[in-house]
Amino acid sequence: MKFNPKIASNSCRLILQLGIVWILLSIVRILFYASNKGSFVHVHFQDFLFGAWFDLITIALCFLPFVVLSLLPDSIFPPAIKKRVSQVYYHLTAILLYALNILDIEYFKYTAKRSTIDLFTVLSAGSDFKQLITTFISDFWLLILLLGILSVIHFFSNRLIRLKFPFEATNTLRKSALNYLLFIPVLVVVGRGGFQLKPAGIIEAAHYTSTENSALILNTGFTMIKSYGQERLETKDYFSEAEELRLFNPIKTSQPQQLLPDGTNVVFIILESFGIEFIGGYGAKESYTPFLDSLIDQSLTFQYAYANGKKSIEAVPAIVASIPTLMDNPYISSPYATNKIESLAHILKKKGYSTGFYHGATNGSMRFDSFAAAAGFEKYAGRKEYNNDAHFDQTWGILDEHFNPWTAKQLSKEQKPFFATLFTLSSHHPYFIPDHMKDKVKIGPQKICASINYGDIALRKFFEEARKHKWFKNTLFVICADHTPSSSTAHFNQRSMMYRIPILFYHPGGKLEAKKEDRIFQQMDIMPTVLDLLNIEAQYYAFGSSYYSDEIPEAIAYLEGTHYYFRENYQMSFNKDKAKNLYEIRKNEKTPTDSLTFHKQKVYLYENRLKAIIQRYNNDLLNNRTKVQ
Repeated sequence: MKFNPKIASNSCRLILQLGIVWILLSIVRILFYASNKGSFVHVHFQDFLFGAWFDLITIALCFLPFVVLSLLPDSIFPPAIKKRVSQVYYHLTAILLYALNILDIEYFKYTAKRSTIDLFTVLSAGSDFKQLITTFISDFWLLILLLGILSVIHFFSNRLIRLKFPFEATNTLRKSALNYLLFIPVLVVVGRGGFQLKPAGIIEAAHYTSTENSALILNTGFTMIKSYGQERLETKDYFSEAEELRLFNPIKTSQPQQLLPDGTNVVFIILESFGIEFIGGYGAKESYTPFLDSLIDQSLTFQYAYANGKKSIEAVPAIVASIPTLMDNPYISSPYATNKIESLAHILKKKGYSTGFYHGATNGSMRFDSFAAAAGFEKYAGRKEYNNDAHFDQTWGILDEHFNPWTAKQLSKEQKPFFATLFTLSSHHPYFIPDHMKDKVKIGPQKICASINYGDIALRKFFEEARKHKWFKNTLFVICADHTPSSSTAHFNQRSMMYRIPILFYHPGGKLEAKKEDRIFQQMDIMPTVLDLLNIEAQYYAFGSSYYSDEIPEAIAYLEGTHYYFRENYQMSFNKDKAKNLYEIRKNEKTPTDSLTFHKQKVYLYENRLKAIIQRYNNDLLNNRTKVQ
């Protein structure tokens, strides 16, 4: 294909037009920082470079239609119409991006985060917007002036570009092909944020900077796009603030138990899909977990332990930060993922602990690497860091039998004391068993049975390796499942059973009494309990409660618009602001009896407690208050 000066003119014009938007967005970011400087600490020059990268991602996403339209051959789209439509789209999109980012120069002061798509829901609710528009104009006229100045610069610059590189007609698809090959693949890759497993999301900002500075490198256009279509939480006002605090308060104070030595290491092992249906230590008729059963006998464990969700992506925030997913979107992928939190990793890091998150999946899987960074983990190790695809299962990542002992070896390199989380993966659909293990695993009526047994063998390999190292005897191990798997039995598909998982606290030095508690315990209770066991003095934010606290044991889960609340001997379902059912959880019934009408006072107490939790959850996430202020 011969060089065509008309094609070159169109290419230069497009590059410069997009470049103007990029420069002006960078200017707005500098103004955003200057106006909110007190909200950002330890800002470095690279934060602005990473911010420019997120601006490029946003430009690629927003202006792809503009580029495609501009490059259409004249035989498909008449030049005069194409020129007018493409320019209208370009100008309107650019001005909208400037306006959204300028808006957050002031709005950030109230939310401490970049605005997401739920802002428009708030503005459209009731008559508040109509009432406040005149106040906004009078109070923030400088922002409107700034938008006007940027718009003038934008239009003036665009005019100069079009004079220098006028719109040239391209008569055939063949002459347009070079421009398409130049622009479209680049825009697609940049729009995804690179070649990683999943397109960049809001939480990916934690990869590039501290959680506190995430809003600086993000831009509002990006957060709007990434939160579009996600359900927004509703502000709740069931109770006054005083009554809400009486019923539920997520601000907790640790109670050091002095049961373990100061400086005890702690390792979380999150077992993929280990439901009690397959675990002999929790009463399964047929056990596929002989090694886990042996640990249960030596641990503090709970007969009625519950997951706070049904997805791996929902489990991690609940376990390491005591934050559940009480909405349709998992917390990690929700518009609230960049809220300020203080996870166990944050707290222990302040106390001199090194921290690491280990997950053998391909880096980027379920955005665990991004959440780990946001949650304060100093190190993340996945398939990339393992660096040996001979052990890749061809689906998820590195097989547990290899990754587990490798993790144990890596922990020996960590500065002591350390906090580490290991998330296994092999006991996940498609339940792959390597050839050399197929005649060694125990087969059961469900396909997952062999996979659970394989995961148990891999867990044994972790401990066999860990026992070789000096740190082992001075380590608290917390072992739990992320969620229950799908089941072929009606019994384990009941809501009272489908969240029940193993949770155990094991100390190889024998300093923690082994017993099985006949009480409710949930994933969100792990973080508060660990703080008490490690003798950490701290005030922290958590939706769960320590095993050693005086609070009534409870558990909560959410699925498809319904909250499930577990307390005492009951499971209450709650939908559309009222209790729907109440079932006994200790009765092994094929068709549970709804006792809602027989326990009105109990239901009243449960409803109020749950409403207070929901109110605090929704309002705190909406207002970025998920941390001790």
